[in-house]
Parts: sequence; C-alpha cells; structure tokens
Amino acid sequence: MQLTGLLWGGKLLDRVEYPRAEVLGPEASVDEIKGLIEKCGQVFIKPIFKGGVGKKGKSGLIGRATDITHAISEKERLYFCEHVHGTTSAKADGVTFEGGVPAEHEVYFAISDSTEFRAPIMTITHHGGVDIEELPADKIAVIPFDPLTGLKAFHIANALEDLGAPKEIISPLVQNLPKLWTLYNNYGMNMLEINPIRMKPNAKGRLVPVACDFKGSFDQDDPAWKRLNLPSHLFASDYSEFEQEINQLRTYQGQSDVFVMNDKGTITAPTFGGGANALVTELLGDRATISSDFGGNPPYEKMLQISQISFKYWLKQSNVLFLIGGKANNTDIFETFRAMADALKWYFQTYGPTPLYVVVGRGGPNLIRGLSYLRDTVESLGLPYRMFGFDSAMSEVVNYALAADKWMEKEGKEQVAKLIGASE
Repeated sequence: MQLTGLLWGGKLLDRVEYPRAEVLGPEASVDEIKGLIEKCGQVFIKPIFKGGVGKKGKSGLIGRATDITHAISEKERLYFCEHVHGTTSAKADGVTFEGGVPAEHEVYFAISDSTEFRAPIMTITHHGGVDIEELPADKIAVIPFDPLTGLKAFHIANALEDLGAPKEIISPLVQNLPKLWTLYNNYGMNMLEINPIRMKPNAKGRLVPVACDFKGSFDQDDPAWKRLNLPSHLFASDYSEFEQEINQLRTYQGQSDVFVMNDKGTITAPTFGGGANALVTELLGDRATISSDFGGNPPYEKMLQISQISFKYWLKQSNVLFLIGGKANNTDIFETFRAMADALKWYFQTYGPTPLYVVVGRGGPNLIRGLSYLRDTVESLGLPYRMFGFDSAMSEVVNYALAADKWMEKEGKEQVAKLIGASE
C-alpha cells in the first residue's frame, strides 16, 4: 500500500502541521494555476501514478513552467503519460501543479522499519534532491532509535553535526522533523520519505524546511491507517475492476494484495506469503494472471470473498488453478482451503463447469484437514489435481504447475472439458 506525491501526501503532512509546497490537483482551473505561478514564480507539473513508481525525473516526466501557456502544454504532455521503470509499468491519470520553493539547501529524510536493527531507523543527509543510492556512505546518516521513546531532537542534531551540515539548517530541522515520527507512528506507516526538503527562507530570513515531495507506505494489517480516511482506490496499482473489488476487502486481518501480471495469462495462482509470492511470480512469468499475497491468517468470510472475486475474473481463461504458499506458522490452512473450495463450488454453480487442473502446495496448521476438504471438493467437480505437502520444494511444485499448464494447453483442456461436460 504505497502513496506518492503531495496531492494526498500533503494532506497527511497537514495533520502534523509540517510545512509543504503548495499543490493543485488535476481539476485546477487556469486562474488557479496562474495564481500559483504568480505567487511562487514557477510550478512543477508532475503526473499522478497509482502506487509508487520511481525515476520519473530521470525519464523526463516532470515539467516546469513559469507561465500559464507552458504549464498547460506540460499538462497535455503528462496527463496520460506512460512510465516504465524496471519491471513496473504505469499509466498516469492526471497531474499535479506544485509551487516552486526557492532554496540553497536540500535535505533527504526518511523513516523506515529495519530488519537489521529490529527497530525504526532515520536516514538523513543534507545532500538531498538526488537518488540516495548515488551518495557515498560518509554523506548519509542512518540512525536506529527506540520506538517507545520515538524520534527525538537530539537524534537529528547529532546526525547532522556528524555529517558536517551547515549550522543554519540544523535548528529548523530539529524543530520540525520529529513531527514526521508522529505521522509515521500514529497512522500505521512502515516507510515515510521526503526528498527533497528545501530550506526556504521566511520573511525574517530564518530557514523553514518545506517538503517538496512525499512517499509513504502503510502496513495494511495495522488499522491505524484507516483514520486517515484515504479512498481505497489510491492503493490499487491499476484501474481494473478486479483490483478495485479486491481493494474493498483491505482489513487489519489477513492480506489482500494483488497485481495483474498478464490479462491473457493461463495460470491463476492465489499465493500465501511474501516469499512465496516473489518466487512464484518470477518462475511463472507471463503465464501468471495475477501476483498476490493472501496470507496473514484471513478468516473464512474474507478468504471466501477474495476467492470468489479472483475466480470470477480469471478462471474462465485459466488452464491451472495453483494454490501455493510456504509452511505457515499461524495461518489455519483448513479455514483458508475450506473457503477456497467453497468458492470453487460457487463458481461452478454460478458460471458452469470450467476445465481446470488444480495444483496445491502448502504447509502449516490443520494441513491434512484442509487438503482433505479441498480434495473432496475437486473430486466432486471431476477436476484433475495434484497436492504437495510441506516437505516438497516449492520450486518443484511451481515446475509441476507449469508442466500441467503446458499439458492443458496442448490436449488436456479438451479432455477435461469432455470429462466434466463443459465446452472448452
């Protein structure tokens, strides 16, 4: 669950009274844009992407204008632009207009959870405005701190002094940056980044740290983020009806992370656990319809809804239904498999028989009961299946699913269709 940009990030910063650049949304009128240019001297035009998509500036997807004609021209160029970064592809839906902030100093600041220190960490440098990866280690301070006491002024002051930061920027940062810990800690965030913070002089000549960008992610298992009243569509990576429906099920209990991999894929793989998701997504490649993580011990009702939505959108085109996850510690396998089996029966009753090969790989509490329930359901529907327990290597289970997909593609789907009385 990621959020980028000041359109919504600015609303979060306002909750803790942290200074930020002025921003207008895509609905801004010509007069409003002209007024912002007159007030700030220039505006930056940035496309709005769902989720977090990096390297927009290096791709030429940030415009700058000092007059309304150029601003409107940049709006036309960027409003529906497409951006590819690594394996991530995204299409914009609108732009923001952000007022320019004159400054001599730029600061990078972030708070995140650290698996190394088992504690939150602050990352800060007075060489901001660039990719943090481009800076040498001696110009960046990474400071772990106690989450019970929080981020304190002395953490920031000591870090900046050790980095040799200019004296005039230390006091304003010490006074304002602890506000960001309040935002991070009170609303279920697991990462908050501002780059750059521009040190703007006020009317009295004193520097004020102004946030000129925002990036954050939320722990959806922590219900605190709901207090922000953010619309659920912000956390979909796409505008597909499938992702919008799944997003309605975001709760503190159980995960419902999905991403459409290939809308022409032939293997639908509801996956449990982040590690399993990474491995399965990589090995299945373009054959996968979706990338998903439905772990977190979801209750029966939620797993049933998730499965019904997933099956409704993807089973008809699929050769293989692949239920896969690692060896769970606290997820009740019987409850999740019972829900998925009931959803499969519901799909057949609602949409008719569909030729599928069912492959299952899982481990954890109540595994035998869960596999037995799932087996009885699949056999009652007349579908071929293969089940693997916790002692099977996940990569081999994935290879089996790929082989089953190729067999279904070649001849199996026709044979299974005849067997269950369905049209191929």
